[in-house]
Amino acid sequence: MSLTDRPQTSHEKNHMTTSPEDIRFRSLLFVPGNRADMLQKATRNSPGAFIPDLEDSVPASEKAAARGIAATAIPALAATGRRVLPRVNSLPTGLTADDIAAVVTREVTAISIGKISGPDDIAVVEAMLAAHERAADIETGSVGILPWIETAAGVVNVTAICEASQRVRWIAFGAEDFSADMGFARSVDTASEDGAEADPYGEPGLLYARSAVAVAARAAGVQALDTPFVKFRDEAGLRADCALARRIGFKGKLAIHPAQIDVIEEAFRPSAQEIERARRVLAAAEEAEQAGRGSLSLDDEMVDAPVIARAHNVLRDAGLE
Repeated sequence: MSLTDRPQTSHEKNHMTTSPEDIRFRSLLFVPGNRADMLQKATRNSPGAFIPDLEDSVPASEKAAARGIAATAIPALAATGRRVLPRVNSLPTGLTADDIAAVVTREVTAISIGKISGPDDIAVVEAMLAAHERAADIETGSVGILPWIETAAGVVNVTAICEASQRVRWIAFGAEDFSADMGFARSVDTASEDGAEADPYGEPGLLYARSAVAVAARAAGVQALDTPFVKFRDEAGLRADCALARRIGFKGKLAIHPAQIDVIEEAFRPSAQEIERARRVLAAAEEAEQAGRGSLSLDDEMVDAPVIARAHNVLRDAGLE
């Protein structure tokens, strides 16, 4: 293998001929599914994807009405050119099948679903989607699944969840429900509004779970999306949280307010300096290869295969490869 080659994951090798798996997001914006006004206003924003939400942002008394409201809004959301991934209620609620039937159309890229505990849950959701696709004359398998890892069981089983179906193209970590399931308090509320520096390692109770999700996603070749940052007016805190998530291996983050979109997009987009450095690494590697050398030095750093792989990662994340 040459210095400039990048090894493919097994998932990439198995999906070279299908484009949906190449869909990647930096920011995904939640919009309450029972609020027609907010769904309409959302079209003025430019996240990577919209998530009309039928779950946590909708009171129990409005769940049924939210299905129709969200379904009506989906065409306008899709007309912006952004992807639409409605979040349906989790399996334990008994509402999932009716939610899927209401909001899944040809304009929907995937459904998002919380509290997935293991691969059996994915099989149940997949069967629901397949039945609806057949009934609606939608190509079977075309609607993806974005599972949320929000419980201890989900974290333990995250690798199997990532590998449970071809439909699983992304996976998200949900800190709010995870902390509730584990029985510990969130420390995010200690972040100050005045831009005080946050703990560089984030909340201790979340670090293992976050890392487990990111590692499992990478091994399976799916995209890891980080938990929303709930203090939507704390821009400094959001930037710090995005930086931590990116260092762990997440490629994007969920937004609960339009003001978070630009911060998230910037945080997960390689900087001009990173791109320039990556290009220099690859140019130097190509020169070394032509000269018959297996490694080289650049800016007093040894450049070998892992450094070159990271350079490819930067350009791929920037959409340049």
